[in-house]
Amino acid sequence: MAKTILITGAATGLGKGAAIGLAKEGHRVIAPVEIHAQETSLREEAAAEGVELEVFKMDIKNPADRARMLRYDFDIFVANAAINEGGPLGEVPMPIFREIFEVNVFSTLETAQLAAKKFVEKGKGKIIFMSSMAGIMASPYSGLYAASKHALEAIAKTMQKEMAHFGVQVATINPGPFATGFNDRAVEAKWKWFNEDIHFSPAEEMKEKDKGVADQFDPADMIAKMVEIIPKDSHKFRTVYPPETEEQMKKEEAENWEKDI
Repeated sequence: MAKTILITGAATGLGKGAAIGLAKEGHRVIAPVEIHAQETSLREEAAAEGVELEVFKMDIKNPADRARMLRYDFDIFVANAAINEGGPLGEVPMPIFREIFEVNVFSTLETAQLAAKKFVEKGKGKIIFMSSMAGIMASPYSGLYAASKHALEAIAKTMQKEMAHFGVQVATINPGPFATGFNDRAVEAKWKWFNEDIHFSPAEEMKEKDKGVADQFDPADMIAKMVEIIPKDSHKFRTVYPPETEEQMKKEEAENWEKDI
């Protein structure tokens, strides 16, 4: 059965791929983007793929933009919009960290609240938070993003219990590392402010960690998994993909219980 699905942050990466993929499956897809310039390019890409998306500008940090969600009726809300930046937590400029939480946590929850109100009134609906392997794991110099996604995991787990009473489903999708450019931009960003002359974190170690960004999966596989899971009437609370990432996440969690400091 075709669904109406709203996906935030649909201009790029996995969000764009899922929006187009879901439209190809016959679903009505509402695809807000952050800035006006992205509207035209997304419509053009959708047309090239033989589908039509309902595209409008919605910066999730902007209350007036968020209010545009209220014009639409939809069955599923996918909170996908997010930003990422790396760097050592002991030295990161706090405005950068606050901005990540503003987008990935506070504004994301505000959009989910709008969807929740709609779904409670309807007596049904589904909210999917696009989390990450970083919602469960943490590694050096990627703690900014991981902290925001850990917070999102707590939000999702709590809302799943709170919203069930109203017939509203809540779930997460947790991608591993996929080559959309999102992770590449994150590892590059810290070098705009990090200065080896004044900061104490080991630059060589950070540069070595950055090399890990080369080991990423094909985003087409993750997009296919999202297209499969998002419209389903029933599925697991947490969907991790690929399977090797799921095993990696479970292994790290188990190790944390036994770890000495």
